[in-house]
Amino acid sequence: MTAPLQLLALVGFPGLALLAARHLKPVAWVGPVVVCYAFGILLGNLPGWRPDVRLSLSVSEAAVPLAIPLLLFSTDVPRWSRLARPTLVSFVLACLSAMVGAAGVGLLSQEGSDEWWKMSGMLVGVYTGGTANMNAIGLALRVREETLILLNTADIVVGAVYLLFLVTVAQRVALLFLKPFPNPSGWDDAADEAGARESRGSRARGMALAFLLAALIVGASVGASFLALGGLEPPVVLLLITSLSLGASFVPAVRRLAGSYALGDYALLVFCVAVGTLAEASRLRDAGVFVFAFCAAVVIVSVGLHFALAALFRIDADTALITSTATIFGPPFIGPVARALGNRELVVSGLTTGLMGYAVGTYLGLAVAWLLRP
Repeated sequence: MTAPLQLLALVGFPGLALLAARHLKPVAWVGPVVVCYAFGILLGNLPGWRPDVRLSLSVSEAAVPLAIPLLLFSTDVPRWSRLARPTLVSFVLACLSAMVGAAGVGLLSQEGSDEWWKMSGMLVGVYTGGTANMNAIGLALRVREETLILLNTADIVVGAVYLLFLVTVAQRVALLFLKPFPNPSGWDDAADEAGARESRGSRARGMALAFLLAALIVGASVGASFLALGGLEPPVVLLLITSLSLGASFVPAVRRLAGSYALGDYALLVFCVAVGTLAEASRLRDAGVFVFAFCAAVVIVSVGLHFALAALFRIDADTALITSTATIFGPPFIGPVARALGNRELVVSGLTTGLMGYAVGTYLGLAVAWLLRP
């Protein structure tokens, strides 16, 4: 496979995965993220062919910085202050629990890997924000490729088990020690349906403008790093990208750019394929058990601590579950979990706290990693 064909596969396959997820139930069930990782790993381990590692690295390192602003442009920061107090309190408790859980598991597992402190920081990023935060932290800390792909894979597998719990018996379990959801206030279906009314033309224009603005923010951040520090410093670049993107989200025209979030999500899928091609099956087998156990322990400790604190602060069951969903999985899973809980009132709060997680996840993850660094 030549470099142009490899590039076409890296950038084009996510489109096929999204299309398949709309029409094929098995693909929709496992999700485009898993499909893209699997395709990338398969591509990287084809008999008789080795991928161009530099090309895959370049694509993966470009996808995440572009995805962050595209995902953050739609964040409504002023709306955060209008959230109900229990939702904000529960979100803060979930973030604190992830930080304590990841740091504690890391400190107890130092012998397992020399990158334990980087893994703790990356898991804080994904369990307060999302995959973009985890991968941004991984790039900032220069984590090895096999650790990056293993942690992404472990997050998917462990997350699937927790999601199954959330959509089945979680509410009944939570009601054993948390109070029920109080009398809710209504929410407007119109906002949820607004995206469906957008014309394809306005969506294409919105995507193009969002991409240009994202590229400008990435370019400005890289330039500032060179001017101020004399070179490319990934932590500084990613913190600048996050801060500038949040600043841009205060402009209503930017926040309303149609298709920005979808384009950011597509960039993440490109990253999944690219980083998957870097995974060598033999190395995954050697180091896989430790990383999976590390990831599972962080989820168990973080979720357990969050719900214990929720009981202490008298947070209701549905609010605790929806904020746990927002921090562990991010906005895309709020709808299915709210549906399983039979409570649509918390969808807006869940989506907003999920976006809040995207905004703070990189900061929190890097802070924990730097605090733990030997």
